[in-house]
Amino acid sequence: MRISDNEIKKILGNEPTIVKAIVEIGDAHDKKRDQDLVEQLTADVVAMPDREDIVADLKARIQAGTYNPSGDEIADAMIRRSIADRIR
Repeated sequence: MRISDNEIKKILGNEPTIVKAIVEIGDAHDKKRDQDLVEQLTADVVAMPDREDIVADLKARIQAGTYNPSGDEIADAMIRRSIADRIR
């Protein structure tokens, strides 16, 4: 399961705190580079398709019998769900 739009809005609503926390991880890193990375990742997440579009595509693939997730895809979804749950 992908991180929902509501979860993304929660993340964006707290963006300064999240950006600050991520940038402060390890003083050895270039803080400007880290902040730029966080901002780019945030923009990438916002640009992702809406949940409704993803669900509609998935339903169509299931009905057509073409939905066959790999073990890697399932593991990836589990990891993303775990991350989303920790953000809440």
